[in-house]
Amino acid sequence: MENLTLVQMAHAADKRPAEISGGMKQRVGIARALAMEPKILLLDEPFGALDALTRAHLQDQMMEIHARLGNTIIMITHDVDEAVLLSDRIVMMTNGPAATIGEVLDVPLERPRNRLALASDRTYLKCRETVLKFLYERHRFVEAAE
Repeated sequence: MENLTLVQMAHAADKRPAEISGGMKQRVGIARALAMEPKILLLDEPFGALDALTRAHLQDQMMEIHARLGNTIIMITHDVDEAVLLSDRIVMMTNGPAATIGEVLDVPLERPRNRLALASDRTYLKCRETVLKFLYERHRFVEAAE
């Protein structure tokens, strides 16, 4: 119950899976993972299948959970804005089955973070630009090799 409360799902504790939305299922999944009291939480595209508003809400909740618990969260995402918003460090991978670490970017943004304030923040925009540049340069390199 404590973890359901942490992800704001205590009100739906007695509901069956078919009775809750996709966003609610994502929150339950996070609560289940937190129940193990992990020092490191690994999330693989946890918000990928959600609409933009639900995704933003869960990103905000993830930042709150991290602030409360202080555990390490490793998250795989293909969303540049999500990576910059949520990360202290972004590890960008090269392409292909033999992918390796291509570049590591420290994200020097103060916490707590406010997505609306960051929309015009120079540091946020510079980090976003760095990630996009890496992705586009790597993509061109892959296309040229084909």
